[in-house]
Amino acid sequence: MKPLWIALHLPLLQLEVFRPNWRINPDGTEVVLEQNRISCASSSALAGGAQHAMKKASVQMLLPEVILYTRQPILEQRCLEQVAMALLQYTPQVTYTTHNCLLMEVGASLRLFGGIRRLCHLIRHSMRVMGISISLSCAPTAMGAWLLARSEMIGSFHLQKTHRLKRILKLEKLRQRLNQLPVALLPEAQERLEWLRGIACNTLGALQALPRAGLKRRCGVQILDLMDRAYGKQTELFECINVPPQFQSRTELPGRIEHAEMILAFIHSLLMQLMGWLAAKQLAVSQIDLYLEHERGRQAIAPTHLNIKLAEPAWREDHLLRLLKERLAITQLHAPVIAVKLAASQVQIRQVMNATLFPEPKAYAEDHHRLLELLIARLGDDQVLQALPQEDHRPEVANTWISVVHAQKKNATKLHLLSTETPNQAARPVWLFEKAQPLAIRHHRPYYDAPLKLLSGAERIEAGWWNGQLVTRDYFIAENPSHIRYWIYRERLGEQAEDGASWFVHGLFG
Repeated sequence: MKPLWIALHLPLLQLEVFRPNWRINPDGTEVVLEQNRISCASSSALAGGAQHAMKKASVQMLLPEVILYTRQPILEQRCLEQVAMALLQYTPQVTYTTHNCLLMEVGASLRLFGGIRRLCHLIRHSMRVMGISISLSCAPTAMGAWLLARSEMIGSFHLQKTHRLKRILKLEKLRQRLNQLPVALLPEAQERLEWLRGIACNTLGALQALPRAGLKRRCGVQILDLMDRAYGKQTELFECINVPPQFQSRTELPGRIEHAEMILAFIHSLLMQLMGWLAAKQLAVSQIDLYLEHERGRQAIAPTHLNIKLAEPAWREDHLLRLLKERLAITQLHAPVIAVKLAASQVQIRQVMNATLFPEPKAYAEDHHRLLELLIARLGDDQVLQALPQEDHRPEVANTWISVVHAQKKNATKLHLLSTETPNQAARPVWLFEKAQPLAIRHHRPYYDAPLKLLSGAERIEAGWWNGQLVTRDYFIAENPSHIRYWIYRERLGEQAEDGASWFVHGLFG
């Protein structure tokens, strides 16, 4: 299989670590300063006259409404790591490179994601969710893709066309495209840039035409090595990123947010990283912990903890996002949120997808579990219940109701009793009264709004002697003149109710 590389250049990373691109005001004027000089600026600032390396005082005089940030390399490195984690859902071979770029080897991923166009679309979607502007390119060599991704940045520090996609799948076509790129793209050529321009060597094609021995003597071997790797004449070796054994990611909010729904976009960014981690580990998550952090310091407030338990382990973005959204919708915040943290507290090995021609019943079971998880997220753990049969002959204690989440941990054989019926088992009503109701006796027949006719012989139940709650009953199926059938019983051994009744109705057949 031939290698195929995708390069992602993050040109506005210095600015977007403070404001994701979906949070930047289109009319806002923002710049990032490094040593009191502009190193990155928004499109509004550029339109207002801001220039690269302009001093702080000059930009403040030119743009009085400008918002200034001080460059934070630590935040930039952390953001690169988060982006790389999110990209792991498309390929395990993700590596860092210079100039705020990431490289992905996707030759083995094309069939899984439906081709290069579909894969690039999914990558752009992930970056939009994380609030990161990218320049994306695809090429048979890693350095070739890296040069193409950075080709729009020559002479400017601002990305002009974030939507432009450069896909080159054949090596010969890549070499033709590289020949047209400016030589200023090469970091190793910066010191000799004036000399190269002086001999009319402005493109990589012109640089390729120079004698290698003389070029090596004047510019060093590094520039030749980079050119050979970009043109596919030398083997490329990279070290892939390491995946942590556990997932936990945190992000600071740009301000104090008082409504839980407003922080969903930041949580979605953390969820995208979780998707990459699960894909790299081939795991599915069964429990998620979300922490909404509040004030720190002297007025510290404990974070709001949301624990989300899944009825079935999952790893799909849309499903997990829906659960988080439903849970946030019913969350009441007692203080503004300044940061959010997401952790996968319980995971397990991901089950292999069904590859048979015809669907199996398990596929429908997954839809059932997703519905239960959605109901739990909306109503709470204690509001969605499941029947749990008990090993007891007494109808009123033969079943209990417990939370669906807790039911997953119970013995599977007990749950199986609910749908298991032996040939000799007597019929049971669909509806069982919460408490048996006494019946009147008229003309030696039980009476319940009308005379009842017995249709079956007695089913005798004697149980409860081991805990002092002895029950001795004979159950019958009875029918009234309207053909409505009831489940009634007669007390034995002289036991009667306080009013002297010895016949009771306990259930109703559907």
